[in-house]
Amino acid sequence: MFSKSPFRKRSSLVAAVLAGCLTAGASFSVSAVESIHFLIPGGAGGGWDGTARGTGEALSKSGLVESVSYENMSGGGGGKAIAHLIETADQKHDTLMVNSTPIVIRSLSKVFPQSFRDLTPIAATIGDFGAFVVKNDSKYTSFTQVVADYQENPRSVKIAGGSARGSMDHLVAAMAFKAAGGDPRKVRYVAYDAGGDAMAGLLSGETQLLSTGFSEALALAEAGEVRILVMTGSERSDAAPEVPTLQELGYNATFVNWRGFFGAPGLSEDQKAEYVDVLKKMYDTDAWENVRARNGWTEIFKPDAEFISFLEEQETEVGALMRVLGFLK
Repeated sequence: MFSKSPFRKRSSLVAAVLAGCLTAGASFSVSAVESIHFLIPGGAGGGWDGTARGTGEALSKSGLVESVSYENMSGGGGGKAIAHLIETADQKHDTLMVNSTPIVIRSLSKVFPQSFRDLTPIAATIGDFGAFVVKNDSKYTSFTQVVADYQENPRSVKIAGGSARGSMDHLVAAMAFKAAGGDPRKVRYVAYDAGGDAMAGLLSGETQLLSTGFSEALALAEAGEVRILVMTGSERSDAAPEVPTLQELGYNATFVNWRGFFGAPGLSEDQKAEYVDVLKKMYDTDAWENVRARNGWTEIFKPDAEFISFLEEQETEVGALMRVLGFLK
């Protein structure tokens, strides 16, 4: 959970050959899967939304999938979409639901009764690091300054997040300040209903810091709204080489939030294998490299049984941190 896979930057022979053939007037498809419907358990603009739409873009532009569609279904911390996929499983063989570390956290904390075991895990595909950002006119110009204030008075540093207490944004903040020598139970985390609300809280001065995903932080920084103080990878990202890591600053902590895809329960082995295969092929396309680089993602390809083992391991690690913070007994 707290490690980073290296970037893989590959050119696409398949895409190059296809482009050449199309230029010559050929008309054929290299698609392995006819269509994929992406079920997104949150609203537009969030990390799940960006991952599903970015993946769909790469699969479509590379010709690996003939058609893609998207459906946003917010509610219940992701539980509404999970329940829907389970309840309509017989009609959802063309559907992949995107999810990430929160499916483990919210299952452990009983936000919803289901877990990854009630679905068909297909593959983890990417990793997005955590990041801490401040508004442009903040007095903080480095994360070490934030740590100094926290060590002097933990109550003086209010940290916004776009989800509930005990969520990933909260746990990443607790992990960072624990690594800096602080008491993680004293983190003053202010929960907002969504990332946009958390951002508004930061800009209004209600909070001093925002805990969010690195790809979301990049988009906010590009829009000129915030400065990124630090990120949680084990090395700097090419997408923002000026942003230091926690480790660089002397805080021994890293975190990567996997994102990946699940099929409906009861999906056949052949159908599961087709999805795994098409996602694996996607990595070798130029269309995917453009999407990946744009979002600052790292690749974490863990298919099928490997994905299940990874989820079980993360369940143990996340559960241990949640117990330290008092969210689990």
